[in-house]
Amino acid sequence: MSTMKAVQIVKPGELKIIDMEVPTIDEKNNVLVKIKAAGICGSDVGIYKGSNAAATYPRVIGHEIVGEVVETGDSAKKVKKGDRVIIDQVTACGHCYACRHGRPNVCQNLQVRGVHIDGGYREYIAVPDTDCYILPDSVRYEDAVLIEPTTIAVQACSRAELTEEDELLIIGCGALGTRMLSIAKLHGCKIIVADVVDEKLAEAKANGADYTINLLTEDLEAKCKEYTTDEYGPTVTIDCACTKDSLGNAIKVTGNAGRVITMGFSVAPTEVTNFGITAKELDVRGSRLQNRKFQQVIDLIAEGKVNIDHQISHTFKFTDAQAAFDFNDTRDPSIRKIVLTMD
Repeated sequence: MSTMKAVQIVKPGELKIIDMEVPTIDEKNNVLVKIKAAGICGSDVGIYKGSNAAATYPRVIGHEIVGEVVETGDSAKKVKKGDRVIIDQVTACGHCYACRHGRPNVCQNLQVRGVHIDGGYREYIAVPDTDCYILPDSVRYEDAVLIEPTTIAVQACSRAELTEEDELLIIGCGALGTRMLSIAKLHGCKIIVADVVDEKLAEAKANGADYTINLLTEDLEAKCKEYTTDEYGPTVTIDCACTKDSLGNAIKVTGNAGRVITMGFSVAPTEVTNFGITAKELDVRGSRLQNRKFQQVIDLIAEGKVNIDHQISHTFKFTDAQAAFDFNDTRDPSIRKIVLTMD
């Protein structure tokens, strides 16, 4: 049996390059994909550090997975050998309440590649053909990694029921916040972006944000009133930061009858009051992963409505994953998105 290299988080804080068997295709996992690139996401960092409550160990991480189909089984209809694909990270049971109601991303028996089952920081993966989506020819493998976080943004805007009359606050403009801005813009609403890094705020402004707020030097609540109609406050706030204060701040600044979308996985307590939610009759909604949004994002890219070209700030060979995670820890202001390449 041939072996391959993989990046495994043995336990929190311990990353190893291991040898494991190359998977074989079967009736269910009927496609073998040679992985070309996989992104580093905040949740991958959380698994490495032990702060991701969903993860189990030891685990081959990585859920932003793109590659080339190298073998297919007889039952594979959607893709063929040689196709360039991105792989859906969600695997669901299909029969629980959530699945029956069209929400497999929060399946009761959810298994996410790279979190509950082995993911993409390895040379090959076997998956069902139905979990593969064909990439546009114009998109490089390393750029294609950004399709997955863009699906996360589409999911959050869907959960927010965002419309053009909304006035949206996005808290955080790292990799996720940047994708959120690109999708929110398509809804035609007013957009305010808040962050602690001036360079990121300047980029957000250049990428279409109407207003920006520096959380360290400006008063969030006062600025949100100033930038919204009749000092109403945002009608939707999406928390792409998940810091100690971000949820409390989102509830505080969002206007009456507004929606607050949470996306983070922190289990650290944060201060929120019943009054803050009830008095304004806010909807506080979680948004997790994505609900079959890949084709939608691929179509947006093909139509030129979303651009993912050359937004990767750093690439590392996947066998240098330790160096990549160490570099990510430096919080270097040049970091936007780090991708591991397999070739």
